[in-house]
Amino acid sequence: MRYFNTAGPVRCDEHYCLPPLERFDLEEILFLIEQKKYFVLHAPRQTGKTSCLLALQEYLNERDEYRALYVNVEVGQGAREDVYGAIRAIMYEVSYQWRRVFKDENLLENYKDILESTGEYSAFKALLSFLSEHSDRPVVLMLDEIDSLVGDTLISVLRQVRAGYTNRPDAFPQSIILCGVRDVRDYRIHSSKEKAIITGGCAFNIKAKSLNLGDFNKHEIEILYNQHTEETGQEFEQGVIDYVWELTEGQPWLVNALGYVACFEIKESRNRKKKITKKLIEEAKNRIILERYTHIDQLADKLKEDTVRSVIEAILKGEGIRKIKDDDLQYVIDLGFIKRTKEGIKISNKIYQEIIPREITFMMQVELESEIKPIWYVREDGRLDMLKLMRAFQQFFREHSESWLERFQYKEAGPQLLIQAFLQRIVNSGGRVEREYGLGRKRTDLLILWPVGSDNLLYAEEVQKVVIELKILYKSLDRTIEEGLKQTYEYMDKCGTDEGHLVIFDRRENISWDEKIFEREEEYMGKKIKIWGM
Repeated sequence: MRYFNTAGPVRCDEHYCLPPLERFDLEEILFLIEQKKYFVLHAPRQTGKTSCLLALQEYLNERDEYRALYVNVEVGQGAREDVYGAIRAIMYEVSYQWRRVFKDENLLENYKDILESTGEYSAFKALLSFLSEHSDRPVVLMLDEIDSLVGDTLISVLRQVRAGYTNRPDAFPQSIILCGVRDVRDYRIHSSKEKAIITGGCAFNIKAKSLNLGDFNKHEIEILYNQHTEETGQEFEQGVIDYVWELTEGQPWLVNALGYVACFEIKESRNRKKKITKKLIEEAKNRIILERYTHIDQLADKLKEDTVRSVIEAILKGEGIRKIKDDDLQYVIDLGFIKRTKEGIKISNKIYQEIIPREITFMMQVELESEIKPIWYVREDGRLDMLKLMRAFQQFFREHSESWLERFQYKEAGPQLLIQAFLQRIVNSGGRVEREYGLGRKRTDLLILWPVGSDNLLYAEEVQKVVIELKILYKSLDRTIEEGLKQTYEYMDKCGTDEGHLVIFDRRENISWDEKIFEREEEYMGKKIKIWGM
């Protein structure tokens, strides 16, 4: 039986999959190879790059025009800037893969001798020359995870490839594909040897083109999920594909992970006579987030980087991009955290919107467990007592915000994240906090979904919806409230609720807490909105 793949390259005989060669423009790639071009294929992690390259290797070798070889150079990462150690590891991997793919036991027996005789700054070039000269067909080389290499090691590999370029195709690969998360032009490589920053475009100025591997579209998600129905007979409820698209916007790992958890991990759904419902997809999403699957852990690790922090913090605060470096913005786009849209920069999908603040505030939530009990804020009728909850946070923020925010990496977005951590602690017992951010909007939209009289949103007969709009005081208080009321009303109307709260954080240091703290109610377009000063 096949299944949804969430780890490693796709094997179409084992996994539900879109044909890898249809994920990119095969005609364009063949055209570039025919023209003896060196080019780049890049995309965020776990989007299918390796699967596509392995399929391309098989396709090219079956045509008998080229000897195509896929090599993952991540084996050299552990050596860091020990160029000799890294080059040796990469040369061994090239040798091993050549013998494995082409069953040639003799051609590359002496790669160690090549390294010793030429030295680490020429050995990789010499090996590729030797390989090309002894091949009966032009060589096409695919170097995956190229940007996993560090500093002088990466510079050396790029320069050695560049040095052999003019000898192609008789004495060097006809075409080389560099594959990684980022386009090589965006590399900023620190050279310990040269005591300088070397750009990728400088070290590898022979690149002809950059190709990007995109996310799935909605139709491709439908094709993928239909394979499960064809194989098992289990159907998906109407609207499930739309909901998966809404949550993931086609991010391949998330699409596969939702399908795998919903269809294989949740025990009740293993009964193939039962349809996969939106509620099961929702449960799958929550498991993926709460159990911090590998992909989520990788995202969490990247959030610790200063470059990522500078961009994500601006989004969480709702600021514009004028203060963000172009290189930093492109780096976070390449990682897949954010994307450009017609409306501007946004977090890539709804699941990431939830994951990012959860991961940033994870330790906060752990510490809050001993101080806050969700049951304190649930009324007898099963609804959240929002007035009691907001007053409690207001007092908590007054007493503890300075000490909490001081030890927080994301200090500039600290107030917004602190209230999200507080709310997350409350709703973890059954509800959910949905978040919307956007660069330049100077606000954060929160929607609390609370299962009335139940501990599970999936099975609640009634769901309480509460909008909370977060704003930082930049202008006058009256102007901020005027703008905030309009924005809160619009989000309440969008979410279909009459419960709305506007929270205004005043970060001026010369203002007393007595002036910052207030509570009042206003009516806007027929809806009552509570306003909280912090």
